[in-house]
Amino acid sequence: MPKDEAPKSAYELAMERLRKKDRDEGVEAHAVTAAQREVIAEARRVAEARLAEREILHSSKMRGVLDPEAREALEQEYRRDREHIISDRDRKIEDARRGKK
Repeated sequence: MPKDEAPKSAYELAMERLRKKDRDEGVEAHAVTAAQREVIAEARRVAEARLAEREILHSSKMRGVLDPEAREALEQEYRRDREHIISDRDRKIEDARRGKK
């Protein structure tokens, strides 16, 4: 090791190993463009707003329901909606990273 080079941290060593593994497997790393970053940020903002809206609606509905079975049905619907919103957000982010519209 050259005298002017400081020892590497465990994080730096792990990142080097991951980059080498990616190169060996043919995974290409490329920078995200400004336009892609904006699309990703917009997808996250929209998803965050939709999730907040669903949470408010869910809380409102839950306050008016006392039946345990009905509450469970509302809870399942809420979880499904959340999963759908999150998967939609993730798909849009992945499409943006791949350069798809």
